[in-house]
This record gives sequence, C-alpha cells and structure tokens, in this order.
Amino acid sequence: MKLWSETFRDGGLMPADHAFAEIDPASRVRLAGNRNPHLAWDEVPNGTESLALFCIDPDAPQDASLANVEGQALPLTAPRGDFYHWSLLDLPTAMRSIAAGQFSSGITARGKQAPTVSWPDSSGAYALRQGINDYTAWFAGDAGMGGDYYGYDGPCPPWNDERIHHYIFRLYALDVPHLALPQRFTGQQAYAAIYGHILDEAQLVVAYSLNPELALTLKK
Repeated sequence: MKLWSETFRDGGLMPADHAFAEIDPASRVRLAGNRNPHLAWDEVPNGTESLALFCIDPDAPQDASLANVEGQALPLTAPRGDFYHWSLLDLPTAMRSIAAGQFSSGITARGKQAPTVSWPDSSGAYALRQGINDYTAWFAGDAGMGGDYYGYDGPCPPWNDERIHHYIFRLYALDVPHLALPQRFTGQQAYAAIYGHILDEAQLVVAYSLNPELALTLKK
C-alpha cells in the first residue's frame, strides 16, 4: 500500500497552516489554520473491508508540568509518549484520498462535535467515524477550551521543548468493515481495536516545532 501527500513530503516539515498553533514573534505562539493535510493512497490489498487512519505524535512529553513554562526548558531527555491527533475509521475501499481542509479548518474552541462524517456527500452513504483526540485531556478543566475534541486537530508542541516533534500519519487496511467500538472512543482504543485485523499499512512522517531555534533548523 502507498500513501502520499500534496501538503508535505515524507520526512519534511508540516506547513503551519495545518498546525493547531504557529510561532508568533511577539507572543511566542498564536492559533494557526488547523487544516487537515491532503492524503492519498493506492495499492490497497485484496480482501480489504475498510481502512483506518491515525495521526500520532510519539514525542509528546509524559509529564507536561514543564510545558510552556517561562524561563524553563522541556529537556530533550524527558520521557515521551504518544499523543493522538486524529483517528478516522470505516473508510470505504472506494475512498482513495482526503482533501486538505476536508475534515478540519480552523480552531473550534471546546472541540469539534462530529463523531461521524459523511463521504462522498451529505447522503450519508458512508458514515466515517472519528475518535476524540488527546486535546480532550489536554484542555480538560480549561473553561474556554475544555470539551470533546473529535477528529483532526494539528500540531501544537510546547514552545520550550528541546525536542523536534514528529507526526506519523499511518493508514491501515483492515479485514473488517467496522470495529467494535462505542460512539465515543479514543485514539488509543481505536488503535487497540485494529489488532488482529491488519492486512497492510503505510505511513508518512512530518516534523514540526514551536521552539524558534529548532524551527530554524527544520527550514534549512
């Protein structure tokens, strides 16, 4: 199976328009375009009943107490874990691309509230399911931003992080048309549910940073 994007090249830099936040010289960061990237695929194996798409940041700090703290650096060696930015399930085999901005464009305070989205039109012939991403937990308790964040929300790594963050877009061909999950599910739950059903997979990796010094190295 092959996966590619017109938004970025594999191993390249995520454009700021597809991130949750971007660098602001005056205030460190500002909200960005938050548009999901273009993705396309082919060579789907015989026997595929559906596809599942994930976007995961494996460089997220497990202890966020130092994140975005003035006068502090989040060390390169700090323990890291997965942060799920997107889980999209039940993609039909006839679907071979996702347009840039098709499922997310702009920041939605308290999160997008659409656990299902229709493809290819509003007829609902194909109801794609989206899990809540990990901004749900990140913003928990925030009066202005707290809520269930369904679907795609892009990169927003800590601006004081000494590590460049990498975002893995991974597509799986599955041997089942639907996964046994509740209406509200997390990326971790979706990832666990595909175990034993994977026929093939493909991935792209793209980098992003809100640390001005690291961002300069990415652009060289």
